[in-house]
Amino acid sequence: MAKPPSRRSSSQEIDRFLHKSKAIATFVEKQPRLLFAIDATASRQATWDSASQLQQEMFRSAGKVTSLAVQLCYYRGFHDFFASGWLTDSARLAQLMGRVHCEGGHTQITRLLRHAQDEHRKAAVRAVVFIGDAVEENPDTLCNLAGQCGMLQLPLFLFQEGRGADVERTFRNMAKLSGGAYARFDTSSAGTLAALLGAVASYAAGGRTALENNASDSARLLLQQIRS
Repeated sequence: MAKPPSRRSSSQEIDRFLHKSKAIATFVEKQPRLLFAIDATASRQATWDSASQLQQEMFRSAGKVTSLAVQLCYYRGFHDFFASGWLTDSARLAQLMGRVHCEGGHTQITRLLRHAQDEHRKAAVRAVVFIGDAVEENPDTLCNLAGQCGMLQLPLFLFQEGRGADVERTFRNMAKLSGGAYARFDTSSAGTLAALLGAVASYAAGGRTALENNASDSARLLLQQIRS
């Protein structure tokens, strides 16, 4: 038996659909924005796996203040750089992260910072979170870009895995120049990283006031650096 022809959408239904789609896009555009970036080169596989869970702490913390839009970025392999759309659904973000596998390659922090600046010029980004363990680029170039972020009021929150002295020095300088903050963690302190991410999410969603109202040690650590 032949199927009856499908009903064609009326012009009113199409208009309603387009209006709803535009409303959703406008809603996302107006949310406080946080760019969440991770080094996905081979050495980061263990931390990348845990990050899929840790990022949910950002949403839970930020949700106490207001909704938050997050863009996931990562680099890996040979000039492989990914940037998602702006997402307000933590499940969707976790799903994206779960599909990624780390690959060997050099750091692309310069490319990341330029991308963050481009996004900020389109619509204000409250903060950039970066998790990494290596710097293979010119520190002066990175610090110059961090200073530009500072002029744009785009603070960098840099979280270092491991204890590389050169990495720490560069990350600290970048954080200071941008008006952001630096912290270190290792694979045994995932809870610390979760708390730090939650504190940054509070800052991105509600600004300095939200961070001041956050009683955690992580919030105090970040706030102390932002004020200095």
